[in-house]
Amino acid sequence: MDFDLKKQLQRHPGLAAIYEKAAADIAAAETEAALEAARVRHLGRKSELSRMLRAIPGMSPSERPLAGKLGNQARAAVEQALAGRRQALESEALDRRLAEERVDITLPGEPFPNGRLHLITQTLWEIEDIFTGLGYRIAEGPEIETDYYNFTALNTPEGHPARSLHDTFFIEGEAEALLRTHTSPVQIRVMEKEDPPVYVIIPGRVYRRDSDATHTPMFHQVEGLAVDERITMADLKGTLEAFAKAMFGAERQIRLRPHYFPFTEPSVEVDVSCMICGGEGCRSCKQSGWLEILGAGLVDPNVFGFVNYEPDEVTGFAFGMGVERIAMLKHGVTDLRMFYDNDLRFIKQF
Repeated sequence: MDFDLKKQLQRHPGLAAIYEKAAADIAAAETEAALEAARVRHLGRKSELSRMLRAIPGMSPSERPLAGKLGNQARAAVEQALAGRRQALESEALDRRLAEERVDITLPGEPFPNGRLHLITQTLWEIEDIFTGLGYRIAEGPEIETDYYNFTALNTPEGHPARSLHDTFFIEGEAEALLRTHTSPVQIRVMEKEDPPVYVIIPGRVYRRDSDATHTPMFHQVEGLAVDERITMADLKGTLEAFAKAMFGAERQIRLRPHYFPFTEPSVEVDVSCMICGGEGCRSCKQSGWLEILGAGLVDPNVFGFVNYEPDEVTGFAFGMGVERIAMLKHGVTDLRMFYDNDLRFIKQF
């Protein structure tokens, strides 16, 4: 192709000179920048070749065909030479990189850091392990609930003042739909499907319109439900004491304080002896020696009425705890929001 072109260009000395100069410049280019400069110099709008091609229409009819044919052939040859030289330069650059950046395959690879479970997940799994070890099984339910399961069937009818304490997220356009405020609705769903005895724990995400150092709009709870014959408060206290000792240490003690929940009667708040001062009193426990960990109580007989259980035949207890609170107490975390800041300096500590 190159020999044939040179032979053809001998018929037009001006184009022959232009092509030979361009070919020499392109072959001499040692860098991408030099090659680009050669391209502009020999194919740019102000180049000799471009000016000659633009002058073809003004040539005589006898000169025009030969000049047009050879001019286009010269331009195509210059473009081909540019492409070939560019490919050669790229290949040379690759060869240099391979020589300079050679990898010693006998060296060990860069370590890839292992991930770890988030502290909330660790705590949740630990709670599950404790209760499954006591004979409970795990139950789950939907996070988008109905008013009936979240409130009404838990002995909290419309207009009940306890509803205002839940700061509920309602679903726009859906009169009965809401984000569950606790995992207690799953208690009703389980009892609707199963006859006693029932021993379940219910872990999951719940939602309330709270946000401060001790509250977040989304958090985690674990509910517990036991329904069987002749269950008493003594069974509830023994179960929760076993949990507290397994979670916080064998030396821990618990106490039960009267409280109110609409779906349990009697109801209690449960405290554990402070793991920092051992019950002597300190700043963490506000000098009381106790730290609140959960709420509990015997299942209100009215709740059994929603699931066709006979209150004269069975009794039960229920309890509920915040997973974040358990993690904060066990590990000394002072601000609930730290769990969700995604700060690896915090997360890697656990």
